[in-house]
Amino acid sequence: MDMHLFYTGESFDSYEWLGAHIKNKATTFRTFAPNADRVSLILENKEIPMKKVANGQFYEITVENCPENTTYEYRIYRWNSYVDHCDPYGYGMELRPNHRSIVRNLRDYTFKDNKWMSSRKDEKNGPVNIYELHFGSWKKKGEKWYQYNELANLLIPYLKEGHYTHVEFMPLSEHPSDESWGYQNTGFFAPTSRYGTATQLMELIDKLHQNGIGVILDFVPTHFALDSYGLGNYDGDALYEYPHADVGVSEWGSFNFIHSRGEVRSFLQSCAHYWLKEFHFDGLRMDAVRNLIYWQGNEKRGVNHNAILFLKNMNHGLKKLHPDCMLIAEDSSNYPNVTLPSEKGGLGFDYKWDMGWMHDTLDYFQLPPWERPANYHKLTFSMHYYWNESYLLALSHDEVVHLKKTIINKMYGDYQDKFAQLRAFYLYMIIHPGKKLNFMGNEIAHFREWDEKRQQDWNLLDYPIHDGFWSYIKQLNKLYLEHPAFYEGDYEKNSFEWLDCHQEEKCIYAMIRKGKKESLAAIFNFSDKNQTYSLKLPASKKITLLCHSEWAHFGGRIKDDGSHIFKNSSMDILLPSYSGILFSLK
Repeated sequence: MDMHLFYTGESFDSYEWLGAHIKNKATTFRTFAPNADRVSLILENKEIPMKKVANGQFYEITVENCPENTTYEYRIYRWNSYVDHCDPYGYGMELRPNHRSIVRNLRDYTFKDNKWMSSRKDEKNGPVNIYELHFGSWKKKGEKWYQYNELANLLIPYLKEGHYTHVEFMPLSEHPSDESWGYQNTGFFAPTSRYGTATQLMELIDKLHQNGIGVILDFVPTHFALDSYGLGNYDGDALYEYPHADVGVSEWGSFNFIHSRGEVRSFLQSCAHYWLKEFHFDGLRMDAVRNLIYWQGNEKRGVNHNAILFLKNMNHGLKKLHPDCMLIAEDSSNYPNVTLPSEKGGLGFDYKWDMGWMHDTLDYFQLPPWERPANYHKLTFSMHYYWNESYLLALSHDEVVHLKKTIINKMYGDYQDKFAQLRAFYLYMIIHPGKKLNFMGNEIAHFREWDEKRQQDWNLLDYPIHDGFWSYIKQLNKLYLEHPAFYEGDYEKNSFEWLDCHQEEKCIYAMIRKGKKESLAAIFNFSDKNQTYSLKLPASKKITLLCHSEWAHFGGRIKDDGSHIFKNSSMDILLPSYSGILFSLK
C-alpha cells in the first residue's frame, strides 16, 4: 500500500495490506489506529501485543500456524482503558450477537466466469432489468436462511424464467441488526455470516455469471453502525466519523463518515474496489447519495464539498479500474450532473434512480378515477426532465414497507381493478425510457408489506389471478429482451415521442419508442370507463399487436390473445378500462 495515496485519499487497494492476510502457514494482522496508546491482538481469547510499524500509526503482528476461520479482534488502549473492536478491514465476522472478525483466505475459490467478465458492459445501450432481492427473506429453509451457494440453485432458474438481466442484492456486508437490512454496517469488507462465507458468495456470483445474469451489490458509503465494537471511536477518538454530533450522527441514528479525511476516503473506495475485484460484482448501487451531496441530506444546510470530491474521485477511479462496471446512485436530490463523467465535472455515476418518476406515477395510480383528469400530467412530467440524467426506473424495497403499502395495494379500487391497473402500470413502466428495477414480490402482486423476518408469500401463485400476473410480468420481460427499441435509445431524445398526451378528460395516453429496425407504440386507458380511441400510428409496413394487459391468461377480460397484423396505421381501438396495449411497427 502506498502511504501517500492512503493519507491523501487516493488509495484503492488498502485492503490488500491492512486486515488479516494468510501467507504460507502464518497470518499477518495490521490495523490503522493513529490515536491509540497501544494495540493488542486478541486471538482466540489470548492477548498478543502488536508493534508499531511504518510511521507509527499502524500496528502489526505475524502469528505462525494461524489457520483460516480463526476468530480475532483488536484491543485498542487509550487513556488507561481499552475497547475491543472488530477488524475494519476484516474479510469475515461472527454471526450476531458475536462480533469478532474471522480470518478468511480469499484465494480459496477459482472463478470460472471468464467469458462473462470479458464481455460484460455498463449497458447504456443494452437491456437492464434488475430484480432487487433481500437475501434472507426471498426464500427460507424453514426458519433458517439459505447459504449463498445453496440459494443459487433456487434463484438462478427463477431469474431465467422471469427473463431478468441482473439481480441486485441489498447490502451483504456484515451488520448487527436484521432490521437495518444491511444499511448499518460493522464489517464493510465482510460478507455477512448469516448466509455463509466469502467463498460461498463467490460461488453464487460465479454461477449467476455462468447463467448470463449480472450481479449488483448495494454499497453504503455514507454512514455506519454505532455498535461499540465497530468503527466508532475506533482508536479512542473519532477516526472514521465526525467528532461533533450535529453532523456526526445521521437521521438513521448511525455515524456519518467524515469524507474530508483521506484515510476514510481510501477505506471506502478500497472497499468498493474490493467487492468489484475480489467477488466479481458487476456494479454497485450506492445508498443515500443525497446525504453525501448535502449536509445531513438537507439542501438548506448546503453542499458537502468534501463528500462531493470523494464521490467524483471514487467513481473516476472505479471506472478506470473497472470500465465495464455499473455505478448507480440512489439519489432523491435535484443536484445536477450526477451521471455526467467525473472528468467532465459530474459525479461520475452511470445511472441515477428516477425518484420523481416513481413518486409521481405511484401517486397517480392511488387517485380515484375522477381525480385523474386534474392530475393527468403527473405521468407526462418525467419526460420534461428525463434527458438531464441517465435514469433508472426503480420500484424498490423502500416503496413496500413502513405502512406505504405494496405496489398492488397502492392501486385504486377493488380487487379486480387493482390487478387491471397493475398490469397496465407495468406496461407503462417498461415502455417508458430508462433501465428498470423491481423489488422481489412485486412480480407476483404481493399484498403483504415486506418483512425481513419472513419469506415471500409464494403460496399466492396457487391463486389464478396472481399466477396470471406472474405470467404477464414474464411476458413483458421477455418482450423487453426481444425488442431493442425498449432500451437501445434510452438516453437519446429521438428515441421517444408522445403520440398523444392531451386526453386529460379521458385519461388516455399514447407513446412510441423508436428503434433502429423497429418501433414500439403503446396506448393506455387509465380511466374506469371503456372507451373507443382513434389511434394514428406512423406509417409502417407491418403493425403487430404484441401484448394486451387484459388478455385472459394474464387475469384480464379479453379471451382473444392471438397476435394480430394490422394493415392500416389509423384505426379505432376499443380500450377497456384500466388497460394498456403494445404494438410493434416495422
